[in-house]
Amino acid sequence: MSSTLAPASALATARGVYTICPTPFTADGALDLGSIATLVEFQIEAGVSGLAILGFLGEAHKLSNAERRAVTSTFVKCAAGRVPVWVGVRALGLAGAIEQATEAAEAGAAAVFAAPLDMASDAVQFDYYKSLAAALSIPVVIHDFPDSFGTEIKAEVIARLGREGGVNFIKMEEPPVGQKISRIRDLAGESMRIFGGLGGVYFLEELQRGAVGTMTGFAYPEILVRIYNQFAAGDLAGAAATFDKYCPLIRYEFQPKIGLSLRKYVYRKRGVISSDAIRSPGMRIDPETERELEAVIARVGLDLDQRGALAIR
Repeated sequence: MSSTLAPASALATARGVYTICPTPFTADGALDLGSIATLVEFQIEAGVSGLAILGFLGEAHKLSNAERRAVTSTFVKCAAGRVPVWVGVRALGLAGAIEQATEAAEAGAAAVFAAPLDMASDAVQFDYYKSLAAALSIPVVIHDFPDSFGTEIKAEVIARLGREGGVNFIKMEEPPVGQKISRIRDLAGESMRIFGGLGGVYFLEELQRGAVGTMTGFAYPEILVRIYNQFAAGDLAGAAATFDKYCPLIRYEFQPKIGLSLRKYVYRKRGVISSDAIRSPGMRIDPETERELEAVIARVGLDLDQRGALAIR
């Protein structure tokens, strides 16, 4: 199926909050396509600019190829053109990446965000992304996350891809984020549009350095939307106040190893998905951690039982 969304050229203005969505499972570990529908409605109600699926939070590496296709097509169908859907791609070589990305495009994805090749040289990384972009009718987003991929993509390579490689988006998650954002912008100018990530922990600083938004998972996406909207409107003090108020929860939820379990727990408690099950391998949270999380949520003035988007004041 062809994309029902805007053509690739129209995505040059992409900005705002693109939620990295979890993949819902039933309690026995099967795909829960019904919860994808409620998850999409929740995200749209929260005011996000787009949805990003099949990243680390989406447990893409735990899915079969058939399940990847089912998840992608269900998200696209449920979004129904109201927001774009971007799909994660990770492969050992160019052929596999093209196959994954082409399937996503055929299902109606508006873009793909692609992991780098493992242990490849700068020249090979450049050729990989350039070739992937040339093979597709939808944009390619660089997924720069060395802590998880084990591969660093230098600012010089990123800037060259923006200027010469036909790749004009990056999800940049290499701390210190501020310095790298500034370096990319200095080298690439307007040819590279930068989205932050890392759970939103540095969202305010990313925006101040010139990022156009964030692509991250957070079970209260309306908070990130509020920060972005205030910043975009020129209300820097308001954006900072909102960020500071909720930073304890943003920080707590973005914990290595258990962040996925924390987010799925919150989504389930908020009535967004039916189960907080994750597939193995993956670390679950214990009852004490659940109580700890709920205490942080209460401390910042949020209601875990709130269904749907919360009115942030």
